[in-house]
Amino acid sequence: MDNTRKARAVGAVIVAIGISAATLTGCSTSAGGGGGTPSADSTEYTLWDPYPDRDASSTWAKAIDACAADIGITIKRNAGNTGDTVKDVTTAAANLPDVAMVDNPKVSTLADAGLLTTTEDNGLDVSKIEKNILSAGEIDGKYYGVPVGANTLGLYYNPTVLAAAGVDIASVKDAASLTAALEKVVAAGKKGITFSAVGTEEGTFQFLPWFWGAGADLKKLDSPEAEQALGLWTDWVKRGIAPNSVLSNTQGTSWDEFMTGDFAFAENGSWFKSAADDAGYKSIQVPGFDGGAAPAPTGGEFITIPVQKDTSRYATSVKIVDCLSTGDTGATALGYVAPTADGQKAQLAADATLEFWISAVGDAKPRTADNLGISYGVISEQLYTAVQNALSGAAAPADALKDAQTTAAEKLK
Repeated sequence: MDNTRKARAVGAVIVAIGISAATLTGCSTSAGGGGGTPSADSTEYTLWDPYPDRDASSTWAKAIDACAADIGITIKRNAGNTGDTVKDVTTAAANLPDVAMVDNPKVSTLADAGLLTTTEDNGLDVSKIEKNILSAGEIDGKYYGVPVGANTLGLYYNPTVLAAAGVDIASVKDAASLTAALEKVVAAGKKGITFSAVGTEEGTFQFLPWFWGAGADLKKLDSPEAEQALGLWTDWVKRGIAPNSVLSNTQGTSWDEFMTGDFAFAENGSWFKSAADDAGYKSIQVPGFDGGAAPAPTGGEFITIPVQKDTSRYATSVKIVDCLSTGDTGATALGYVAPTADGQKAQLAADATLEFWISAVGDAKPRTADNLGISYGVISEQLYTAVQNALSGAAAPADALKDAQTTAAEKLK
């Protein structure tokens, strides 16, 4: 989710989801960069991705090169700086790449613009992809690509801070018991919890586990359940259980706060697993209001096959996608949880400490679930605006959410 931190997460077991996309220029594998789709009889295929920090020596670039060698083609990789992939792919509509990787909520936008093939069109087999991860690319029963992998959010905790405050992590079973634990920590002279409530998609991404954990629905932002979730965050900030800095925190700056050792908890992503392991921090899933684990959103990119005039190219594009999404090839190269059961087993065999995050991804939910499609972007903007308004004191949670629902409904007419 936190693109600004990707370079620092290189080499970590799990990396950031790259919620934004790329201005697709510049970086490439050994095949060279730039350019559009080659002629019909060419064995050169183009792949666009949003990982400019991963050069030709990276595990990701090497995975692409290995796939090209296996298939007997050349893959011309084009990666660019963080930007707007949707705009770039739309601009290139007359000269689309063979394969394009986009953040999973963006798939619906490109599909709605008629730029992506469905798995029916291209023959891509999605039967082995875990359904909760795959459904981020589903619109009206059709699939517009496959995930290269996924990551998600959890609740990291500092065992030393909890022990000093007399808090047993086993006592944290729901939102109320978490608040009680935070109160003990603050009373003991330490800080409670940090997270990102910034006024961007990152803020929505971090709020969703609490929103969904209260039983709220993105189609009704002003429900009592939504108010309960936003009321929790607002109360924490008002009482100093969470710092005012959450209003401007990205996931990266929130993690920096947690790494000071002063906080008991931090909501953050699986991409910080390696740093947490080194610091001795542990993880639990975000607790739901009525107990159990709250569903967190899935993050990660989808590998899509854009529309081509020469449809005979799809067969080879499918081979590229299969090579990067089957098993753990692409996911491990990028630091994601694999999208298939077999891939996850291979990852666990290599690193048993991934069990928690594989389980968390299994419980996660796509942001565009419930067939929201392109409506998600509008809803998300109003949700993070409501969070900002409530936490800053500009509006009560109920009023902030009522305004959000009204505005979202008007924009979606």
